[in-house]
Amino acid sequence: MSAQSEGNYAEALHNYYEATRPEIDPYDQSYILYNIGLIHTSNGEHTKALEYYFRALERNPFLPQAFNNMAVICHYPYENRPFYRGILKLRRLGSIKLPSIGNKL
Repeated sequence: MSAQSEGNYAEALHNYYEATRPEIDPYDQSYILYNIGLIHTSNGEHTKALEYYFRALERNPFLPQAFNNMAVICHYPYENRPFYRGILKLRRLGSIKLPSIGNKL
């Protein structure tokens, strides 16, 4: 994480990708994937970030910061509307389960 905190995102991504290979524990892997999502968010690569937040939640559905970051990205104007519609479709089909948040999602 030191590379990430120093702003060296390329090195941090490389380290995180390497860390996902031998990782067996889904809980630990969820945080690695979440951190990869953070870096993509910082780089403005929102679609990639959303993918990694989803992957983190698949391994650990009790990662509220991933839900929060996804909501922030989905509120960016129009940029991620297709992704937002995809989330709604998956929710309607029962493919993903999201906590009830009223009419917001």
